Amino acid sequence: MTITKERKQEVIREYRRRDDDSGSPEVQVAVLTTRINALTEHMRTHPKDYGSRRGLLGMVSRRRRLLDYLRKVNPQKYLDVIGKLGIRK
Repeated sequence: MTITKERKQEVIREYRRRDDDSGSPEVQVAVLTTRINALTEHMRTHPKDYGSRRGLLGMVSRRRRLLDYLRKVNPQKYLDVIGKLGIRK
């Protein structure tokens, strides 16, 4: 259900702006997307797990707010991130 430390570090390395970056909106969106995808698979096999569903909806909301912020601040970076992650607008 959760992502491993190694997988999270891979995602951070792929989306960071510079070497010491781990908190930029792009990185946060990428990490949340990885967690959302893993939890979505869990929910397909356990449809009555309402606690996980609530957590999933919270992560989706947080990702949406980060994407809205990114679109406002840097529209081109927003388009790059959603294209690379395969997220709908």
